[in-house]
Amino acid sequence: MKVAVLGAGAIGAYVGAALHRAGAEVHLIARGEHLAAMRRSGVRVLSPRGDFTARPHATDDPAQVGPVDHVFLGLKATSYAAAGPLVEPLLHEATGIVAAQNGIPWWYFHRLPGPYLGRSIQSVDPRGAVTAALPPERAIGCVVYAATEIEAPGVIRHLEGTRFSVGEPDGSLSPRCLAFSEAMVAGGLKCPVEADLRRDIWIKLMGNIAFNPISALTRATMAGICRHRGTRELVVAMMRETVEVARRVGCDPGVSIERRLSGAERAGEHKTSTLQDLERGRPLELDAILAAVVELAELTGAEVPTLRAVHAVSDLLAEQARRGLVPAG
Repeated sequence: MKVAVLGAGAIGAYVGAALHRAGAEVHLIARGEHLAAMRRSGVRVLSPRGDFTARPHATDDPAQVGPVDHVFLGLKATSYAAAGPLVEPLLHEATGIVAAQNGIPWWYFHRLPGPYLGRSIQSVDPRGAVTAALPPERAIGCVVYAATEIEAPGVIRHLEGTRFSVGEPDGSLSPRCLAFSEAMVAGGLKCPVEADLRRDIWIKLMGNIAFNPISALTRATMAGICRHRGTRELVVAMMRETVEVARRVGCDPGVSIERRLSGAERAGEHKTSTLQDLERGRPLELDAILAAVVELAELTGAEVPTLRAVHAVSDLLAEQARRGLVPAG
């Protein structure tokens, strides 16, 4: 199996190192000091499950890689619309694009029977730009339940979790999903192929939609948000509204709000990815996490006053950050 990891950052390099250890032909596509370090010394993974080093090919030029069986997208969803020129050299007629993103994916209504079949979600696919860059028929959904960070260029700290659930938009257990899953498992990761990946998307989103924007607005950790009575109640309200939207588009997450809260509390003094992006001066990935759900509420007629209020203030924060008006760090 030949795999290109486009955006070989914390998650991408971790996946690439695992696949390489399993014997796959892996090409990491990155840039800057991180790329230089991976070229020089490979990917060093530091993990409670055991440290290891992998030395896959690393480059900043997809044309050097050529067509692959799978493209694993380690990019933020905010970069998808501009990814077309990077992805194109990696494609042959059957290449799958494994999109490891938070929130609602651009392919959500692709091959989903019902009243919204094929509908575009503007928050994540403005004017069809992402669909043009990443054709939905190539998409393999991926929900990440792993936490990693770049400790130093070329060095990935694995904090917790090894599960990467994957699935086809049409719910089939396709040969391409099964092959990718087998390679991930051979590399030491969990990679179930789910017939209903949208349920996983909403379960994870129940947490992301509340904790990510609130953490960015307050600079609080997940445990800190849970300990504070007011923000805990805010989280509950946001989760409740999110579940209602999910049900209106035909998916019941089937997980209680209290269970999701308990999971967040167990994460302890963990900073969400959105807070980390804010501190590092990076774009905030809130369109797929929050704006898309507000858009789906409008589509289905769901009442989501709490989501709308948090979206308004977090969207202003993102705009201020883009203009350099919010200090990093």
